[in-house]
Amino acid sequence: MANQKMMGYLPNDVPPTGQLILLGFQHVITMFPATVFVALLTGFHVSTVLFAAGVSTVVALLLSKRGIGKFIPLFYGSSFSYIGAYLAITNAEFGVPASDALLSQLQAGILFTGLLNIVVGFVIRAVGKDVVDKVLPPVITGSVAAVIGFALGFAALNLATENWLVAIITLFVTVLFSVYLQGRGFIGMLPILLGGVVGYIVAAIFGLVDTSAVGTTAWIVAPHFTFPTFTGSLVVTAIFSVSIMAIATIPESTAHLYQISLYVDRTAVEMGREKYELDKSIGFNLILDGIGDLINGLMGSTAGTNYGENNSLMAITRNYSGPALIMAGVISMLLGFVGKFSAVVSTVPLAVSGGLAIYLFGVIGMQGIALMVESKINLFDPRTLAIGATIMVIGIGGHIGFPGGFLPIPILEGIFPSGLPAIATGAVAGIFMNAIFLVFTPPQVARESAPMTSSAD
Repeated sequence: MANQKMMGYLPNDVPPTGQLILLGFQHVITMFPATVFVALLTGFHVSTVLFAAGVSTVVALLLSKRGIGKFIPLFYGSSFSYIGAYLAITNAEFGVPASDALLSQLQAGILFTGLLNIVVGFVIRAVGKDVVDKVLPPVITGSVAAVIGFALGFAALNLATENWLVAIITLFVTVLFSVYLQGRGFIGMLPILLGGVVGYIVAAIFGLVDTSAVGTTAWIVAPHFTFPTFTGSLVVTAIFSVSIMAIATIPESTAHLYQISLYVDRTAVEMGREKYELDKSIGFNLILDGIGDLINGLMGSTAGTNYGENNSLMAITRNYSGPALIMAGVISMLLGFVGKFSAVVSTVPLAVSGGLAIYLFGVIGMQGIALMVESKINLFDPRTLAIGATIMVIGIGGHIGFPGGFLPIPILEGIFPSGLPAIATGAVAGIFMNAIFLVFTPPQVARESAPMTSSAD
C-alpha cells in the first residue's frame, strides 16, 4: 500500500508550478559555484557556460524520456577534470576570457570528448560494463582523477599569492562550512558558495574588489558564442589532451548514475510505487553525456559532467523530478543573458578564488584516491603499483615542472608543437601498460597476510 504521507517526487513526477520554479532555482544555486568557477579559471565566458549547461541538461532529460520512457534526473555542469587541459592551451588569467582563436581550438577537443563518450556508451550497451572495466580499471581512473586535482595545486597557490591572508581565510572558512554545516539541510549543500561570499567580504575590506565594470555593463547581453576550428596550430594538442580526460569523467558519470538510481528506487519503494531501475541505462547515460559535450563544443562552453552536488541535493530533498531539472536548465539559460550577473561574478578577487581552489582541487585529488580505496585496489601488486606510479609521476611532475604542462619530448613535434600534454600523456601511458598486462598475463604470486616489518629491524 502506498504511503500517502511520504513527501517526494520521482523522476516522471511534475510538481505544481510554484514548487517547480523554486525547486529549479535550488538546483541552479547548487550547480552554480563549480560551473562558474571553471569558466572563470580557464578563460571561458561565464554567460556561454551557463547557457550551454542549461541546454545540455534540458536536451539530455528530454532524450532520456523519449529513449527509455523515464527521465534520468541529472544536471550537467562544468567538469573539473578538464581544467589542466584547458589551462595548458589558454594560460588564462582568472576572470579574463581567452581569445576566440584559442577557445575555438579547445572546442575541437570538447567535440571529440563528446564523440568518445557516445562511442563508449554504445560499446557498453553492446558488450557490457565489465569489459570496459578491464581496459579502464580503477587504478587508472583513480590515478588520473588524483593527478587532475594535485597537478592543479600550483595553479591554486599561484592565485592565492595576490593576498595570502584573504586566501587562507577563504580556505579555512570554506572548510569549516563544509564540515560543520553537513547534514543541516539545504544550507549544508552550499559551503563553496558561502565560503566565497565570506572571502569576498574580507577581500572588499582589504580593498581588493573592483566593481567599476558592473556599472558599465548592460543588463541584457547575448552569450558569447564561438565556433570550433580544426585548423589551428594547437588543435591536435587540444583534441588529445581534452578528449583523453574522458577516462576520468566516464567512471564518474557511471558512479553518479548508480547513486541516483539507488536513491530513486529506495524512495519509490517507500512510496509504494514501481522502481525506475535507472542503473540499467549505463550506456545510454554515457551517450547523453556525449551529446551534452557536442552541444558545449559547438557553443564555446566547457566540457560537462553530471553533478554529484545536485545528486546529493536530490537525496536530501527527495526531489528527483525530471521536470524540475528541466526548469533548472531553463533558468540557467536565462542567466546566460544577464550581463550584470556576469560582470558581478568577474569581480571576485584572485585571492578568494585561490582559497577556494586549494580546497576544491585537493578534494578532486582525494576523490581519486578514494575511488581506488573503495575499489579495494591492491597496492602490493607490482602491476597496479607500476600503472599508478607511472600515471602519477608523468601527470603531476610534468604538469607542474614544465611550462604550460607540456613535456619537452622530441616526438611528433609536427603534431604537438608545444610538447606532449603531461596529464593526458600519463593517462595514455597507464592505459598502454595495462593493455600489456592484459595481453601478457603476469604470473599470480601467493602472498601471505603476515604483518610487514621494517628493513631496519
